[in-house]
Amino acid sequence: MQKIKKYMALALATLPLLGQAQEKKNVLFIAVDDLKPILGCYGDDLVKTPNIDRLAKRGVVFANNHCQQAVCAPSRASLLCGIQPDKTKVWDLKTLIRDMNPDILTLPQHFRQNGYFTTSVGKIYDKRSVDEHHDKVSWSEAQAFEGDYKYYDDKCGEPALGYYQLPETKEKVAKYRKEAEAMGKKGYGITKYAISFVKPTTECADVPDNAYVDGVLALSAIDRLEKLSKKEEPFFLGVGFKRPHLPFVAPKKYWDLYQREEMPLAKYQKAAENGPLLAYHNSGELRSYTDIPPLKSFSDIESDLIPVEKQKEMIHGYYAAVSYIDAQVGKVLNALDSLGLTENTVVVLWGDHGWHLGDHGIWCKHTNFEQATRSPMIIADGENHTGVCKTPTEFLDLFPTLCDLANIETPEHLDGISLLPVLKDPKKEVKPYAVSQFQRGKAEGYAFRSERYRYVVWVKNMFRNPSQFSKDLISVEELYDYEKDPLETRNVVNDKKYSKVKKQMEKYCLDYFKNR
Repeated sequence: MQKIKKYMALALATLPLLGQAQEKKNVLFIAVDDLKPILGCYGDDLVKTPNIDRLAKRGVVFANNHCQQAVCAPSRASLLCGIQPDKTKVWDLKTLIRDMNPDILTLPQHFRQNGYFTTSVGKIYDKRSVDEHHDKVSWSEAQAFEGDYKYYDDKCGEPALGYYQLPETKEKVAKYRKEAEAMGKKGYGITKYAISFVKPTTECADVPDNAYVDGVLALSAIDRLEKLSKKEEPFFLGVGFKRPHLPFVAPKKYWDLYQREEMPLAKYQKAAENGPLLAYHNSGELRSYTDIPPLKSFSDIESDLIPVEKQKEMIHGYYAAVSYIDAQVGKVLNALDSLGLTENTVVVLWGDHGWHLGDHGIWCKHTNFEQATRSPMIIADGENHTGVCKTPTEFLDLFPTLCDLANIETPEHLDGISLLPVLKDPKKEVKPYAVSQFQRGKAEGYAFRSERYRYVVWVKNMFRNPSQFSKDLISVEELYDYEKDPLETRNVVNDKKYSKVKKQMEKYCLDYFKNR
């Protein structure tokens, strides 16, 4: 009898623990490609993003958040590994993460090792930096990069070249593919030949959401959620949407939300006064599209700028694509609600970097300027923590933050810090600056963003090892004051009025390199 009482006591004592295990928070991890903070919850009055805005109302909006490098693969590799690019050694669009770090621990892999069922659809990693399974060790089941093809609209079929649904565009693509085959080209050579003739920057087609890949991804994510809701273990579900990355394709109803004449052109389309030329680029990604006129430079010469009507068309397309993605996010959030999973799920939404829409005469990303590094991040932890955080944060902070929210051990090697204190009190400051970097030629630029300023050092000689940093390696510097000059019209690094600011930012710079 005594033994029975003892076993009953032990069983009762473990019941709360079992309950806690069952109530472990799920994670819905939403990535949006090339999404800059053009969102209602970030203060944009023109854009229509009701679904992301309602997520923001029940979470914390990180208003001064920055990526580690303003290009897809390095940014995502850094975020998902929790270490800065100089440690992942992924600075480009061709290096495999595990070629550089065979035993690296990724965020979904860590959750999988801690009892989570991990799965994803769409673009979480950039596929050019992982194996054909989208980093196989990260996932409990096969990852579906393009979603489930069964969800494509039957009438439209799959989009041509992965993007286009207009019949006239599909006809042109078919014509050039046939030409390529007749010339003896094979595999990707056929596609490469076709896109040299047919690759428009925008498309407005009167089609349903699932005529394009992001509508398919939303339906695929909902399918995953329904299956995950029946599992006993907690889940980590990654959902990676692919717009508003170029080309800006979206169903007509999202274009109809906006008027072309209302599209806001960049107010300042020149290089910054006293700014170094290596800070800029000639928008090479955009110029690979077949409807873009030749450009000589980034440039501060008016004749080199994209024609105004084309600028408005592309900005219109970007806004339409953002609203299209917002609707897909809404579908996934609605499914989370209907399945009764919302209260026990941490929802994170992030864009992998910003995007230039003509400011400084630049399009796309690939810089250390504000429009390229500043990226949206929203965390709704299910604990009624809400508000707007203006202190600098960076994507490195996501890995340790999610560990804290899931109550699992945080790996010691991570470079970021947990934002849990900020979730509890958005006014709290957890770090004085965020760091982004980008290479131009043989110089590596490091940008240090405080609450008000951005200080950039360009380090020469193909610098890649922060532990070997010295001030002698700096070839040029930049300093911008976002309170007085939000458009970065003037580099004030040599202005005596900013000497104290410069000294403080230099200290941040030295602190960063010393502790890496």
